[in-house]
Amino acid sequence: MAMMLDKLAPEDAPYIHTDEGSDDMPGHVKSSLFGVSLNIPITNGDLNLGTWQGIYLCEARNRGGSRRCVVTIQGVREGSS
Repeated sequence: MAMMLDKLAPEDAPYIHTDEGSDDMPGHVKSSLFGVSLNIPITNGDLNLGTWQGIYLCEARNRGGSRRCVVTIQGVREGSS
């Protein structure tokens, strides 16, 4: 995945925004390909992913800062109304 992302958004491309380092603008491009949120259905208490599906957390910068994951569960518990 990293190899293909580096081909799509190489650090040495002629970006205009370079104030925060050579990995800043490529990081913006890479992160925009993935988005900032994810919805996953839960069935019978388990993540309802396909056989070959998984969840990947990617850092789009070489020297990224600290990150936090926020999990929000929405829905109705079985048997309640």
